[in-house]
Amino acid sequence: MKKIILLSIIILPLLGLSQEEKKFGIKFSGFVKTDIFFDSRQTVTARDGHFLLYPMNENMDINGDDINASSQFNMLAIQTRLKGTITGPDVFGAKTTGLIEGAFFGNIQNDINGFRLRHAFVKLSWEKSELLVGQYWHPMFVTSCFPGTVSFNTGVPFQPFARNPQVRFTKKFGNINLIGAAMTQVDFSDFGPAGVSTKYIIDASIPELNLRLEYKGDKLLVGAGVNYKTLKPRLSIPNDPTTTMPEGHTVKVNDKATGTSFFGYIKFKTEPVTFKLYGVSGQSMFGMTNIGGYAESEIITLETNSQDKPIIGYNYTPYKTTSFWTDIHTNGKTWQFGLFGGFSQNGGTVDKIDTNGAKYTRGGNIDYVYRLSPRVTYSVGKFRIAPEIEYTVTAYAHPDDDGNMYDEKGKVTNSQEVGNFRFLIGVYFFF
Repeated sequence: MKKIILLSIIILPLLGLSQEEKKFGIKFSGFVKTDIFFDSRQTVTARDGHFLLYPMNENMDINGDDINASSQFNMLAIQTRLKGTITGPDVFGAKTTGLIEGAFFGNIQNDINGFRLRHAFVKLSWEKSELLVGQYWHPMFVTSCFPGTVSFNTGVPFQPFARNPQVRFTKKFGNINLIGAAMTQVDFSDFGPAGVSTKYIIDASIPELNLRLEYKGDKLLVGAGVNYKTLKPRLSIPNDPTTTMPEGHTVKVNDKATGTSFFGYIKFKTEPVTFKLYGVSGQSMFGMTNIGGYAESEIITLETNSQDKPIIGYNYTPYKTTSFWTDIHTNGKTWQFGLFGGFSQNGGTVDKIDTNGAKYTRGGNIDYVYRLSPRVTYSVGKFRIAPEIEYTVTAYAHPDDDGNMYDEKGKVTNSQEVGNFRFLIGVYFFF
């Protein structure tokens, strides 16, 4: 009898531990994907042409021939992806899940084929609320309403596209969701005096903030939100010959660049087709892989203040970007037909740009961009082949009869269109 009691004391806790361990698990999934593509001219892209933004501007040689009017061809498998979905025991009365996902896109051009972290987060889910902490899609990339393109650009530069470290909280009121998030940056960062860097949002000491409200029904999804971002381009100003600052000295500055964006979306799904529409009126959109950014609106130079200290500072003004896209596709299991269309307009800056001020922007010489992109997908089990055509047109600044191209706010006043056809075939195998 004593032996039975002793064995029970030893074995029962082990059985409890075994049950606890069973609550933990990880399930791997992903796909192998190869993209084969041809462009009718040179393009603005990332990773050997894989991530397409828009066609390059004309570049005339001595004979008047456009150097960029040259085709290109490539094939890459760098979007091959691996995802691990993690489950665990309840915490604080919430179901716990985690996710780690990566691809072989690399972090920079020289790192192409390198393994790159896409998503890594933990999520706590209660009955009427949810907390996500980690790296995930920027809230302006709505995972329930994004373009279904074959191209990995996923509708860029019309769709905001970024993944950010963040804390995101969702409160559910029946079919209504209120979603708030605070973010920093890693791979998708902004432009400034030191180049493209995460330093500007880190030094601002204020996370990027996003608030969104949406209705989510069985067939209809409608949402809208606002996004606010603060950057600190400089900590100090070195000696400048245009000022009376003593040579070799620097001055601390606290000037910041801000941008506010508004966005909205709608998705309607029926049995035969799905329709999506998205629009954004944005400021300082460089970090979202869109055209836009900010510029120096005023360079402040005062000789001395009451303490006889030189003062130099900058005022910044954001570029305004207006974009929208629409996507419609059939819902067949084997064959699907889809059509994407997008348009983006550079609206110039909010305030006048200083004549000597720097511009930290993508596409500052672009008036507008538009794209039309039909696609077909054929799926059999885990295999899929998907051809797609992208026709993208960019209107670049071009001198008018008086040699003018921009107004005082950096808006393009005269432009010339350049177009590119991309023929793409995506080959997938899911697991």
